[in-house]
Amino acid sequence: MSRSAVTLESETGQTFSITDLAQEFDITTRAIRFYEDQGLLAPARRGQSRIYSPRDRTRLKLILRGKRLGFSLAEVAEIVGLYDNQPGEIGQLEFFLSKIADRRALLHQQQEDIAVTLDELESVEVRCRERLTELRGK
Repeated sequence: MSRSAVTLESETGQTFSITDLAQEFDITTRAIRFYEDQGLLAPARRGQSRIYSPRDRTRLKLILRGKRLGFSLAEVAEIVGLYDNQPGEIGQLEFFLSKIADRRALLHQQQEDIAVTLDELESVEVRCRERLTELRGK
């Protein structure tokens, strides 16, 4: 964390400013506020300042990981939200595993589609080059 970032301490432990989290995760403060607007983060307030708990930091980390893995924001919200509801972490992990399997299957299908498209492009390219050679030979 940078010295210019305001890190607040409370009785419950370390807290973070929006600047701290933006710098740590290399994202904009606007992105963090967007996640708040979507209900994914709920920092405490001290005047106009947002105060993020270690829980908020962990949620932000999970949001960013989910996005990196290609999950929609709605899916990420569902996964993160399960932790706080019944059946808690077990349900969250089971749901996340099913989402991982779905995502993996989709990526494998996309990989196969890309391979077919690449083969088709190669075939068309060969035919175009052959025809071009014929036309130049006339």
